[in-house]
Amino acid sequence: MKIRLFISFILLSLYFSAYSQNKIDLTASFNLQEKQIKISQTITYFNTSKTVLDTIYLSNWANSFSSKKTPLAKRIAEEYKNDFHLAKNEDRGYSVITSIRQHNTDVFFSELKNQPDIVKVALNKPLKPNEAYTLKLDYLVQVPHAKFTSYGVTNGGDYNLKYWYITPAVYNTDWQYYSNKNLNDLFIPKADLNFILQIPKGYTLISELDTNKIEETTDGQTIILEGKNRINSSLFLSKKSTFNTIQDGDLALVSNLPDKNLEVIEKVLITEKIKKYLTKKFGNYPHKRLLISETDYNKDPLYGLNFLPNFLRAYPNSFEYEIKLLKVAIRNYLENTLLINPRKEQWLLDGIQTYYLITYVEEHYPNMKFLGNFADIWGIRTFHAADMHFNDKYNIAFMLMARTNRDQPLSMQKDSLLKFNSNIANKYKAGLGLKYLDDFVNSNIVENSIEEFIKNKKLKPTSSSEFEYFIKSQTNKNIDWFFSDYLTTRKKIDFKIKKVTKTEDSITVSIKNKRNNSMPVSLYSIKNDTIVSKIWVENISDVKTLTIPRNETNKLVLNYNNKIPEVNVRDNWKSLKGLSNKPLQFRLFQDVEDPYYSQVFFMPIVEFDNIYDGFTLGLKAYNKTVLRKLFNYKIQPQYAFKSKSLTGSLSLSKTHYLQNSNLYYINYGVGSSYTSYAEDLFVRKITPSVAFGFREDDDFRSNKRKLLQFRYIDIHRDKVDTNLQSSEEPNYSVFNARFTHSNDNLINYNRWYADFQLGAKFSKLSFNYEYRKLFESNRQLNIRFFAGTFLKNNTDLASIYFSFALDRPTDYLFDYSYLGRSEQSGLFSQQYIDAEGGFKSKLNTPFANQWITTLNTSTTLWNYILAYGDVGLVKSKYNTSKFVYDSGIRVNLVTDYFEIYFPIYSNLGWEVSHAHYAEKIRFKITLAPQALLGLFRRRWF
Repeated sequence: MKIRLFISFILLSLYFSAYSQNKIDLTASFNLQEKQIKISQTITYFNTSKTVLDTIYLSNWANSFSSKKTPLAKRIAEEYKNDFHLAKNEDRGYSVITSIRQHNTDVFFSELKNQPDIVKVALNKPLKPNEAYTLKLDYLVQVPHAKFTSYGVTNGGDYNLKYWYITPAVYNTDWQYYSNKNLNDLFIPKADLNFILQIPKGYTLISELDTNKIEETTDGQTIILEGKNRINSSLFLSKKSTFNTIQDGDLALVSNLPDKNLEVIEKVLITEKIKKYLTKKFGNYPHKRLLISETDYNKDPLYGLNFLPNFLRAYPNSFEYEIKLLKVAIRNYLENTLLINPRKEQWLLDGIQTYYLITYVEEHYPNMKFLGNFADIWGIRTFHAADMHFNDKYNIAFMLMARTNRDQPLSMQKDSLLKFNSNIANKYKAGLGLKYLDDFVNSNIVENSIEEFIKNKKLKPTSSSEFEYFIKSQTNKNIDWFFSDYLTTRKKIDFKIKKVTKTEDSITVSIKNKRNNSMPVSLYSIKNDTIVSKIWVENISDVKTLTIPRNETNKLVLNYNNKIPEVNVRDNWKSLKGLSNKPLQFRLFQDVEDPYYSQVFFMPIVEFDNIYDGFTLGLKAYNKTVLRKLFNYKIQPQYAFKSKSLTGSLSLSKTHYLQNSNLYYINYGVGSSYTSYAEDLFVRKITPSVAFGFREDDDFRSNKRKLLQFRYIDIHRDKVDTNLQSSEEPNYSVFNARFTHSNDNLINYNRWYADFQLGAKFSKLSFNYEYRKLFESNRQLNIRFFAGTFLKNNTDLASIYFSFALDRPTDYLFDYSYLGRSEQSGLFSQQYIDAEGGFKSKLNTPFANQWITTLNTSTTLWNYILAYGDVGLVKSKYNTSKFVYDSGIRVNLVTDYFEIYFPIYSNLGWEVSHAHYAEKIRFKITLAPQALLGLFRRRWF
């Protein structure tokens, strides 16, 4: 009787377990000519909560491409990519649901407002706890082009598919549904998958799912796939498959990562090595195949490797292939086994991945350098960067953001992060944090805890709070600081040795915590580069003093092994020998910061700033390293070959960053320059200034910026009577105050500033507003309004030097990058600067010494060709106001950087019919490297 009862209980448990398992049965017919997938699908989802559900949500991420107003479209536009906005409708893709039925009865469903990739379904019958709903769906997917997110149809006609079918959203006391934002973070419940796929002949299908059957038909082929307890189910359809399968025991690694012509046996050995490493660290993979695609790697590359062209090979081919394979393998292993919310708790997946990338290199390639093979090249090996190890790159990448006050908390939701933080800095900070925690706890407790946690939670719903509870249970040390300060705040780590007192047998050291946090720091006693002792100092609220044995120590160092991601390590050590704490070091070319030296860098420079100086050759002396410093100086003497004179510049600046405030930086300093402003005429400019920068502290992704700047510009010029744009006074000083408000976006751009200037004989006030709109029709509208007035003007009325300009400012403050600022004719007089009046035609009233107001507009005619029109009023003393206008064609090659203007009609009449029309054409050009880098930076920061 007992045996029968036991057997009945087992059978009942198996039945209930089978019933409670989520299931997705799907039949998909691929029409690759039309780039469409016709899908008939059944979803069975079990309610594991204690809540009765009458409404459920489905993720239809294929529909996130359906318009230019979806969250995905907005996200792409935020990163200054216009390919999605300018794409044809058939290239963007969409999903159309024709029916959703429950128990053969139609149910009401709708897309969420502003989230067309989320489907809200009203169940015909409420779903009680421990019950399941079953929905039958029919829909059509128009596959998008892969150029937008790397998933979709490639130029070669292959298909890279991820999140291509509808999945149930997770409910765990709240609905966890999110729109696609190209972050690869769909939160999917595990389910048993059964797919029947009908694809044309000539295509090979690659999937991580198990292939149950392949049947050739007259029209193509039918492939049946299945998988138990699955999360992701990427598919790759290709005419010529580049995937290779390497079987090692019960697990096959399927990969198409480029191998740079490695021998087959070498690839096999590397793959087996990676598989054994994964199994050792995380236990057996619960499925038969682990898919590692080039698409996955390109979405999450090993930054540094991907920036070099193929012909430059910094690392051995085998190492590069191995580390790429490892990175994708760890990521896919974790994503397919840890049922964690990837949008809210991405830091845990990122942290574990980065932790084991660091650990793997420490174990297998401890001598691999940051610069790889380049570290041994003559000339390069003298740099400090050549001494750095491969794993040092993680700290450098994170510090790029931390030192510029752009870092964000690890616990922040993924779609709220800046692109650089989401893709790089936060991933690295998370991994470095786990290494920091491991070093503090010691005895490999953290590493063992991570591995045990993954094995215990494999294919079970979990969270970072469960990870916190588990790891705290493995140690007696207080590690609250990691889960409070390190994870959930932007608090920086910054310690210094403030004071050291030594006796014959002891050392008394005072350690200062320069930031408001409770994080610990390691203190090392060093004797001739050998570690004598190491202790952890905790709970340093301000300054903590302790006494340690001397033990022949001749140096004390905080964070000696750099396991702590500290923003400033330059004050982390003290010499006990009585020698200079920081000897001076001179370096040719910029280098990575060496904290043990006061470094001065020298760099030869060749520039072309203007036609009067021509090419200049000089030497720049400065202290700026790869990582930003708070205090910077630059001395730049140059020799100008055309003017045959010494020119150059000098600058000193200090920056203060403020956290948890809209006012995020204060910068003050002084700059000076000496350069030609006309043939054989020079100008010396000295400018002390202070600037206050503001941003949205609760939304770093917002491009809203405010800048309040105060300057005092002192100008000393060579005077010449024949200079038509000269004032009666060659030397003058101007106080300038300007407030700028900008919101720089691809779709909607607006920027305005108010400017006040005060000179000895004049004062003036101006206002400038710019608006740019990119419509859904791909037509662009640009509007700019400028108004300026003199509050006082006692300057010589015969001089136009300080006047407002209609088409070409005199630039008496020497702010603009004129190539030929004093030219009255010729090519360089045609350079256009988008300032003041903003006109392109050179009219008969080019200046105003009383007031001016203008409106500049342009709109798209076709692609990058626009029509422009300008109107305005100019008023000078003792003259009536003049109405001015012009119009023409604007060729917008690179917005704000390289543009050409062709005047057509203005106050002068039909300009195209005038003689010497080529002299009327204007151009805008930007050659400054820092300005051009802005094209790259705005996508990442």
